[in-house]
Amino acid sequence: MSSVKRLGILLSGRGSNFLAIAKNIREGKLSGCEIAVVISNKTDAPGLASAQELGLKAVAVEAKGRKRAEHDAEIVATLREHDIDLVILAGYMRLLSPDFVRAFPNAILNIHPSLLPAFPGLDAQTQAFDYGAKVAGCTVHFVDEELDHGVIILQKVVPVLDTDDAHALAERILEQEHIAYSEAIGRVLSGRYRIDGRRYLSAG
Repeated sequence: MSSVKRLGILLSGRGSNFLAIAKNIREGKLSGCEIAVVISNKTDAPGLASAQELGLKAVAVEAKGRKRAEHDAEIVATLREHDIDLVILAGYMRLLSPDFVRAFPNAILNIHPSLLPAFPGLDAQTQAFDYGAKVAGCTVHFVDEELDHGVIILQKVVPVLDTDDAHALAERILEQEHIAYSEAIGRVLSGRYRIDGRRYLSAG
């Protein structure tokens, strides 16, 4: 049996984090894994076209007009068809149903553009800027049944500069996201960690 772990990417838009992960795999910066399938809830998501250009399996599971449980069940089935070890949310703009989360326990990762638990939800970079935060950043975490809530794997800090506007801050946070996500995936796939309550603890 192959030791290469299989990633399933979920996205709703252009998927810049997906592209960064794919680049890091190609360049050997993220080893021991491959992208087995890229799935979007939108048929016109640019990330699907990018996946096809990279020669990856790309699947659209349209969400519009469907109940969340039904839609999620189809995505779970698609992930299982591709023998996915780890599910990666890369700009996937839907809250997962409890059944989806339970189907992949401690095997769904998300990245959020703030230092959680600060500024959950949409437009986190603008929230931080408008609040007057002096530091912002990004968080990679396991996904549980609550929004932006699961156990934190790692965080990257981005200072808020006096010359920043919300857009400039968001761009600098995104640069760190592209680094942090692959780093977190590598940590999880290594298996060298344990979870104690809400704490992710390295085990070597």
